[in-house]
Amino acid sequence: MTSVLADQTDFIECIVVGAGVIGLAVARELSGSGHDVLLVDAESDIGTQTSSRNSEVIHAGIYYPEDSEKAALCLPGKQQLYDYCEQRGVPVKQCGKLIVATTNDQKAELEAIFHAGQVNGVSDLSLLTQSQTLARASELSTVGSIWSPSSGIVDSHQLMLALLGDFENTGGTVSLNTRVHKMAVARDEMTVLLESDGLMELKTSMLVNCAGLGAIPIAKKMDGLDQAFVPGIEYAKGSYFAYSGRHAFNCLVYPVPTPGGLGTHLTLDMSGQARFGPDVEWVHDENYDVPVSKLDGFYHAVRDYWPAIDKAKLTPAYAGIRAKCKPSGKDYTDFIFSGPNEHGVPGLVNLFGMESPGLTSCLAIAEKVKALLNG
Repeated sequence: MTSVLADQTDFIECIVVGAGVIGLAVARELSGSGHDVLLVDAESDIGTQTSSRNSEVIHAGIYYPEDSEKAALCLPGKQQLYDYCEQRGVPVKQCGKLIVATTNDQKAELEAIFHAGQVNGVSDLSLLTQSQTLARASELSTVGSIWSPSSGIVDSHQLMLALLGDFENTGGTVSLNTRVHKMAVARDEMTVLLESDGLMELKTSMLVNCAGLGAIPIAKKMDGLDQAFVPGIEYAKGSYFAYSGRHAFNCLVYPVPTPGGLGTHLTLDMSGQARFGPDVEWVHDENYDVPVSKLDGFYHAVRDYWPAIDKAKLTPAYAGIRAKCKPSGKDYTDFIFSGPNEHGVPGLVNLFGMESPGLTSCLAIAEKVKALLNG
């Protein structure tokens, strides 16, 4: 590789690619541990993709298989996130969540979810009867529910700004509008060619690929990386609709999960306004349009558990895309940490499939990445 901006190649100890909530948390963790860190992102601002296009929910750790990375990281990550938000003044609300069954046939699914949560160490769950559920949310159509008091919501943008502030305060450097043009990885060194106003070549001893939707395309640019360690991926687009009128809820309301997602649920923003989503649409291209033609599907999905919903008050809001990876030999999607012990390149960690509960788990993910780099 040749440097256009300098006669000789510059060295920086650590490069983190991707300034979403996970990349920011990783950069903050590494910089705060004394490493010289450059954080780069192709966009003009931090967190413009998955990190700002989600439900902003803090998950309790209920749904995930016991041996999954999601289960291992969501539970500690949740508490770390609540504590961090309190310390840094980030808007957060532990409002709780109801997972509702609308038919007797769904009761068995509800009990299975309850059991999975208990196995994962979520010890504060309660199985509620129909009357107990209605006492919490009287307008629901339900035969029973799970109450999760430790679920909540967070202002994801303020969280990212706080992480960015911490990172910069420990000497970290951010370069936006900066794309990875090419990489070469080897056991003795890694070289990255970055493209911004021009091209700059950097050598590094630590490289963390946290690029979200771009993580796999970037891994495919790594000359010297065995592509057997780059998994297949599927992209699930989730659209959201806003609700402009009054509603009767002060907690999150989820139906039982659907294939590819957790169902079209009711979430709240920090001002208490309701929104619904996401649905699941498998896509190949990055497109964030929310067509009005989805309105009927949203209306009928929500009406199953909230019959009083006013269709006229639903309006298209935004969409996000989730990157879903299946670990080898598993039948569920999970976070994938591809580090030196797997691919044999010292100092290189690729993060794949960083979807929900990535926001909840971001601080715990950052600690795991640091541990992988430290061997």
